[in-house]
Amino acid sequence: MSTAEQLKSLIAPFRKTAETASLAGLRTALEGLMAPDAVLRLCHPFGDLAGPGALTGVAYAPLLNALPDLERRDQIVLAGTTAEGQDWIGCMGAYMGTFLAPFLDIPPTGHLAHMRYHEFFRVEAGQVVEMQAIWDIPELMMQAGAWPMAPQLGAFLSTPGPMSGDGLAVSGDGAAALARVVAMLTDLCRHPADPDPTVMNLAAHWHPRFNWYGPAGIGAARGIAGFRHWHQIPFLQAMPDRKLDAMGDLMSHWIAEGDYVCETGWPNMRLTLSGDGWMGIAPAGREVLLRSLDFWRIEDGLIRENWVLVDLLDLYAQLGVDVFARLRAFNKARRLGPMTLDPGLTR
Repeated sequence: MSTAEQLKSLIAPFRKTAETASLAGLRTALEGLMAPDAVLRLCHPFGDLAGPGALTGVAYAPLLNALPDLERRDQIVLAGTTAEGQDWIGCMGAYMGTFLAPFLDIPPTGHLAHMRYHEFFRVEAGQVVEMQAIWDIPELMMQAGAWPMAPQLGAFLSTPGPMSGDGLAVSGDGAAALARVVAMLTDLCRHPADPDPTVMNLAAHWHPRFNWYGPAGIGAARGIAGFRHWHQIPFLQAMPDRKLDAMGDLMSHWIAEGDYVCETGWPNMRLTLSGDGWMGIAPAGREVLLRSLDFWRIEDGLIRENWVLVDLLDLYAQLGVDVFARLRAFNKARRLGPMTLDPGLTR
């Protein structure tokens, strides 16, 4: 068992290197951070990999080719020991850079681009032995005007860091924050078994001005009304039997520090897509498993901000929908090659 400070110190060299990322620098930093056989659980289409070399070659190399001035911008870093006795680090932020070449067949824009990430690292004996990560790849598709699926209901934006500005300096006992989040989730799960939506007690848990930052494809929302209309109502209409973690093979890992909580689960929700209305997906009548990596910030005892990433591309794949094939068809008439920008000093 390590302290939160020790865990954050362990990942600090990688975070610093990734601020001005290069392939060689990332390779060296990851080799120093990870066990040679570390298990890497990455979002679709990357899948499960093993070892830092695979992470560099399969994920970071094409990202750096597309955004050659790539930088990693952490906004929240939490660390601690879970109830199961495991040491975890959770990071939320955005990869940013000039989008100059295709990435996973997403056409470049020539402009500054952003892609949110939620990345979790499990540590044993001073090395990362497991990583669970979702990159919001649909966010890049939307910036390129190339999202091939249904329009999202929520707002599209470059997700901000904590309003409090303290996401990189979190410390202290997080028991009260964790209790608030767990109580909120417990009440959420009382509906729709009880069809009255008031049983979810939203106002008892959420700040009147809370922000909910969902993944691209769902979008962001403000307050209870925004949360209900742009996310929760269509979600529950489509999947009223949703089940959360700690049920059979579903298990989450929780970290809480100060006013912050984060959760990782791979997967942590089991649902049957039995209704219509969520992201334009037809009621397939099929069970799906969702990977959701989440962060919460508590203010005045209530949830003020909630950052949520769901591996939506994996969800589509479970339903037999190849989003990338549709992306390629959607963009057949577009110029997909790399581009260059001159320094702009002559005109």
